[in-house]
Amino acid sequence: MGGDLLWHDTVWLSAAADAEVTGRGRYDFDPMFADLKPMIEDADLALCHEEVPFARPGQALQSYPVFAAPPQVAPWLASMGFDGCTTASNHAVDQGWEGLVHTADLLERHGVAPIGTFRSAAERRRPVILTTEDGVRVGVVAGTYGLNGFPLPEGRPWSVSMWDAGDLLAQARRARRAGADVVVVHLHGGNEYDHLPSEEQVALVERLTRSADVDLVLGEHAHVVQPITRVNGTWVVYGMGNLVAQQEPWRTDTYEGITVRFELRERADGRFVVSDASYVPIAWNVYGAGGPVRVRRVVAALADASTGPDDRARLRAARASVRAAVTGLGRTPGLRER
Repeated sequence: MGGDLLWHDTVWLSAAADAEVTGRGRYDFDPMFADLKPMIEDADLALCHEEVPFARPGQALQSYPVFAAPPQVAPWLASMGFDGCTTASNHAVDQGWEGLVHTADLLERHGVAPIGTFRSAAERRRPVILTTEDGVRVGVVAGTYGLNGFPLPEGRPWSVSMWDAGDLLAQARRARRAGADVVVVHLHGGNEYDHLPSEEQVALVERLTRSADVDLVLGEHAHVVQPITRVNGTWVVYGMGNLVAQQEPWRTDTYEGITVRFELRERADGRFVVSDASYVPIAWNVYGAGGPVRVRRVVAALADASTGPDDRARLRAARASVRAAVTGLGRTPGLRER
């Protein structure tokens, strides 16, 4: 899984500029993410965080602070190899009930499971379980701390999964009882631009990881990388930063992120445990003077002899920044950088 997909206008303008060169549709996101695609395709299960809703037919695209992203993102996510996208975020109802439904419909139509927003009360009660080619069933639960002051859609209190420990644990329990071999809980919250988890994040993670129904906790929202650690023996990624965004250029750490990879093995008792944990630092450029946006794997780019000196300096700084954030609560034995 990677960080926030935050579709600022300059992100989609970069994809439009690439499309003019490649001739592939109105927006071509492939050049932007070409460096990550092999890694995503290689995963048995790949998750993304679609933080913002898609524009409906005939609706103008919108950027910060209220988003309506290009609907062309949905088929592209499927083509990249993503199996599911968490959609519970502070922007989940930026376009109201209609936008929430349209976003889930569009993802589902292209074979990507929406996770954390719901089109009916019955759907809220039905666990999201994704099955790998080897038949391992992975339940995914997601929740957000809030909705940027927007209310939940009228008469639909079940439409967005919130940051409620009891409800998240109940969803994890339902997933386990429905046959999930592994249960992942995804949290959208924390203090923006803070590399350390908030008291609320720590308290929620402490409660979630005490449950035998939770195998892994992954987080987003701060737009910068936060620590990877273990709590009550469970692996926790407090924040993966962005997977792409174009925030203020002086916030250089919002142009960095991590994708995380966890390998699990089955024990004799049938339970799955993490056998390998790793993270991949990523970084990208400001659109414009730096050319089109390119999301790059930092370690691989530094090992590439063709990487120029200016790029190399920027990538080294990103690697150091990400390392410092990942180990912000101390070094965690068994965690690898890739």
